[in-house]
Amino acid sequence: MGMLVLDCSVTMTWTFREEFTPFTERVLDEVTAGLAVVPAIWPLDVANVLLLAERRGRLTQADGARFLELLRGLPINVSASPDLQPFDELLPLARETGLSPYDAGYLELAGRFGVPLATLDKGLRMAANQVGVALVE
Repeated sequence: MGMLVLDCSVTMTWTFREEFTPFTERVLDEVTAGLAVVPAIWPLDVANVLLLAERRGRLTQADGARFLELLRGLPINVSASPDLQPFDELLPLARETGLSPYDAGYLELAGRFGVPLATLDKGLRMAANQVGVALVE
């Protein structure tokens, strides 16, 4: 398997069984067999969803901790830029696509590495099609 950009919408289905689908299972298999790259915002996205799920009673702290251990065991590389160069790409991309800079970060990363983007977010999928970024199907 190759590399792909993984977003939070797909990642979190792996902890919420009612959201787990054949597509997200296939992405998990692809990540396990290859490599996922994520923008620096991804750990914050994941932590936010876990915390909200705890507060809403969807999972316990122990469930969250087990899920984080699963993520730590996967070949996921958090991409960080050594300078402020992403501003030059993120803001124009967010403006062009109507995405938030957070979501544009996933799109920019997939474009920069020339790899497909795994997302369930409809707006992000539409933006990827708009700018010619491949999607994991």
